[in-house]
Amino acid sequence: MKRLLVCVSAAILFSTSAPGAGEDVSREVQTPYTEQKVVYDFYFDNPEKINAALYWIRSLMNPLMESPYEMAPEFLDIKVVIHGTEIVTVARKNYDKYRDAVERMRYYASLGVEFKVCALAASDYGYSPDAFYDFVEVVPSAITELAHWQLQGHALITPNVMEKKYSLEEIR
Repeated sequence: MKRLLVCVSAAILFSTSAPGAGEDVSREVQTPYTEQKVVYDFYFDNPEKINAALYWIRSLMNPLMESPYEMAPEFLDIKVVIHGTEIVTVARKNYDKYRDAVERMRYYASLGVEFKVCALAASDYGYSPDAFYDFVEVVPSAITELAHWQLQGHALITPNVMEKKYSLEEIR
């Protein structure tokens, strides 16, 4: 009997505090962001995941470049270290297959984002340094590169790109 009363009380509590019923709702705040130093770790099991991962860069840059922050891109220090299957997306010979991702990376590179490919991974894929686009730097090792930039004060962001199973309409 007590269990039933608790459930009824909870139902009454929730039904009277629904948004729009005159109760408190969330509020938007403007966190006082400062200049950013970030290194992204791109290491994906499917090269197509780079498309979703590039949105992580957009999600960092766009809010900072827009009002109220209005930071110029040169005040953002962003590196992207590539060392998974997505390495094929920055190989020039694969342009037709990965055109959209390449052009987005080229755009971000024009804003100052540095794209770095691991030489060890490149070798595993049979690529020489001249296999990549001019906006890509080949570095000795992804792991060493990630550690280096973290020691220089860069925050590490490792995009977790998952397969989308449901549309927004299905889960809203």
